Amino acid sequence: MKSASLKFTLLLYILFAFGCKQKKEVSTANATSSKNEIQYATGFEIYKHKGYSIVKITNPWPEAKETFSYVLKQKNAIIPDSLMHFTIIPIPIKTIVVTSTTHIPSLEMLGVENTLIGFPNTDYISSEETRKRIEAGKVREVGKNENLNTEVLIDMEPDAIVGFGLSNSNPSLDILQKSGLKVIFNGDWTEQSPLGKAEWIKFFGALYGLDYKANSIFSEIEKEYKITLALAKKATEKPTILSGAMFQDQWYVPQGESWASLFLKDAHAHYLWADTKGTGGLSLPFEVVLEKAQKAEFWIAPGDFSSLKQMSDSNPHYAQFDSFKNKKVYSYALNKGAKGGILYFEWSPTRPDWVLKDLIKIFHPELLPNHKLFFFQKLQ
Repeated sequence: MKSASLKFTLLLYILFAFGCKQKKEVSTANATSSKNEIQYATGFEIYKHKGYSIVKITNPWPEAKETFSYVLKQKNAIIPDSLMHFTIIPIPIKTIVVTSTTHIPSLEMLGVENTLIGFPNTDYISSEETRKRIEAGKVREVGKNENLNTEVLIDMEPDAIVGFGLSNSNPSLDILQKSGLKVIFNGDWTEQSPLGKAEWIKFFGALYGLDYKANSIFSEIEKEYKITLALAKKATEKPTILSGAMFQDQWYVPQGESWASLFLKDAHAHYLWADTKGTGGLSLPFEVVLEKAQKAEFWIAPGDFSSLKQMSDSNPHYAQFDSFKNKKVYSYALNKGAKGGILYFEWSPTRPDWVLKDLIKIFHPELLPNHKLFFFQKLQ
């Protein structure tokens, strides 16, 4: 969910459903003899060695053919000659530029938010702590992801720039790497499993030499998620779920193998498009959605609407759905930061346990009577 480049429109909602290019990857098998430290995420791997680690990004963007390896070098470590052609980054890093709001929670949870010195389109950041640093002039505006201000970044000389790519065309990141800056791809947004997304905190832990702390934080998130998952299985009913909304002349719903769909499954709910294949968004005519979901009990994540009136003003046909009539429509768009950034896009990838608890509170309130909704709110 990349809030700095994908605008808060219904197209960004699809992500609810759902670095600079190096030399093409060559095998690191000879140098990588240790065990991969990553358990759930499929888009990166970490291999620890004496004095250094190898971070391998295996899925920087959907259907990527390239992979990227980075060598994180501790002070005085000796790097094998076979790894010298990869980007070598001395750790712990002291200054960083990140390019997605999904990176901010990891920095804050690791206690290294003061190392952030630049971000593209800072208005999207919701975190109160990081906003204080922005207002104090400690975090500079560095353009937009698709058009980073390379001159400003070169002048800043951060120890690392954590970027992401929507494809293999990333000209701004290419320029930055050619200038000598350390650019690293982060593919957290391509992960589909809730715990897979959350595990990317270990990526940042490795950059700061805080592997133990990152592992401890993730273990706690994993434990909370599994406890909540087990609680959901005690539910005696599976309510039917509608999701998405109209954009132009099509209704977009999360596909059945997407991150959003998996949350609904884990919350012991019957998402009406759970049997569809794919991890992105499915576009459907209004009539098809109405026929299948008119009687759905709940409507989750209807784009970025903030009230039922706003929805019906946009499209009077929304009122034909039972979930709308019964006021069982829940949105993530109400919980915003000071500049309008949506907290769900920033925090939900790192805290899937909070998302799951919200959904269980909505669908099965008897299981979590004391939980207060954080991401999702009922539309009035």
